[in-house]
Amino acid sequence: MMRRLLPHPVLSVFLWLIWLLLNNTMAAGHVVLGAVLAVFIPWLSSAFWPEQVCIKKPLVLLRYILVVLWSIIVANINVARLILGRSDKLQPGFISLELRLQSPVGISMLSNTISLTPGTVSCDLSDDRRYLLIHALHIDDVEAIISDIQNRFEQPLLEIFES
Repeated sequence: MMRRLLPHPVLSVFLWLIWLLLNNTMAAGHVVLGAVLAVFIPWLSSAFWPEQVCIKKPLVLLRYILVVLWSIIVANINVARLILGRSDKLQPGFISLELRLQSPVGISMLSNTISLTPGTVSCDLSDDRRYLLIHALHIDDVEAIISDIQNRFEQPLLEIFES
């Protein structure tokens, strides 16, 4: 019964908090309106979700978020150095990453994380969902980049969604 009324409780909490942060107020009207939206948006969109999202390790998710934020900051600095330095040294290219993730939500999170990190963008997912094509602004060592993505991003997502 409760699952039908509140199909994605974690999403509802995040939506409510984001609403309050964006409005920068704790006025009663905004608290109530944010709560109403946080309940009804997931409820109305639940038919479009292909699977029930189950976060198996919430503390790993919190650590993952912090790692992603730190990676974005560091990547911004690295991209600025590359661009402001001699751009003739850039070696852009494509990398094919063999995925260990099976969950559609996990794969989506990984590809979005890669695209959020400056200097890389997810381009394509193979039809069998085993390979992710990534474009990188500068490639020194393909294996090092693949290893970094697998250890920093994919492994925690495996723990969060599939363990």
